[in-house]
Amino acid sequence: MTIRMILNGKKVEALIPDDMLLIDFLRDRGCYSVKRGCESSNCGLCTVFLDEKPVLSCSVLAARADGHKIDTLEGLQKEAEEFGAFIADQGAEQCGFCNPGMIMNAIAMFRENPDPTDDEIREYLAGNLCRCSGYEGQLRGIRAFLEFKKRGGAS
Repeated sequence: MTIRMILNGKKVEALIPDDMLLIDFLRDRGCYSVKRGCESSNCGLCTVFLDEKPVLSCSVLAARADGHKIDTLEGLQKEAEEFGAFIADQGAEQCGFCNPGMIMNAIAMFRENPDPTDDEIREYLAGNLCRCSGYEGQLRGIRAFLEFKKRGGAS
């Protein structure tokens, strides 16, 4: 089947097998921030935006993205880089494997809820598996980033 979409701001058209997962479609196109970590839709490493909403690309057929807009971390470099520095500053990226999914979900949270409570932050992080940390570094990084934005930091 042929699908068409906007991937990271560019029109893409491709002939794909009917059963191809979105994660495989994206990785085949060089979107290596989209990672496979659990094979069971529980780790958050494959998070992408489908029409501005976070989805697990390992649980979505590529055919479902036909006619839609998909953004990966590669397409959100400016937002990701600005926030990612705060995560790194808190030592929350020990191995870095979880960072793309964590950052995608944090960006979704910033867009949906610019002033979250700690419990709301934990809710957004809940679907992201990190084997290195206790998530406190990520929480501190998010809090520091939000304070930076409140003080008029760059956007």
